[in-house]
Amino acid sequence: MLETNNNSHSNHKSNSELPDIPGKRYFTIGEVSELCEVKPHVLRYWEQEFPQLKPAKRRGNRRYYQQHDVLMVRQIRGLLYEQGFTIGGARQKLSEPKQATEPQKTFKRSDQEIVSELCRELEDLLSELST
Repeated sequence: MLETNNNSHSNHKSNSELPDIPGKRYFTIGEVSELCEVKPHVLRYWEQEFPQLKPAKRRGNRRYYQQHDVLMVRQIRGLLYEQGFTIGGARQKLSEPKQATEPQKTFKRSDQEIVSELCRELEDLLSELST
């Protein structure tokens, strides 16, 4: 079972109230901090706790986040601040395989097909026995 944290984060905005993410390629840690309303030291901590969050590092170890990183920060933020997950619970939730939006096609025969085939076989047996 995934752990949740009962601490109230009512002073945090919901992700839907955060500003739109601009259409640029790279964001500094300060920009991500403002876009996600998460302090820079928290972002650095989350990088250690969530393997999915890996901003590029360049020039003197400066972090450059891309669109997918900003979206991941918002997803982590939502799990922790809105849904009440603990760090461990959020990490586990993010590592779960994504559910397919469409049911996968299976090659199993339906019950109706099996019943129909059995009926045909029984009819064949019955006709053989009656001759």
